Amino acid sequence: MAAAFDTLAAARDMENAGLPREAAEAVAGAIRAGQGELATRGDVDALGDRLSTRLNMMQWVAGLNAALTLATLAAVLALAFR
Repeated sequence: MAAAFDTLAAARDMENAGLPREAAEAVAGAIRAGQGELATRGDVDALGDRLSTRLNMMQWVAGLNAALTLATLAAVLALAFR
């Protein structure tokens, strides 16, 4: 879970560093608004699991494709050298 962002403290820190109050409040507000889009560790783990599953499926399909190609090639060669 993302840590809570203290907009008031951040705005005060920016203002104390020399940023005008309006700008400091706007920056702090923008950071707070953007936090809703952050991924959690659970989101990243779930994505990793889905990608791993898809990769395993793609490897299985590629192996099946190779086996079918070799079987077809063997059949064609067997017919050609009869």
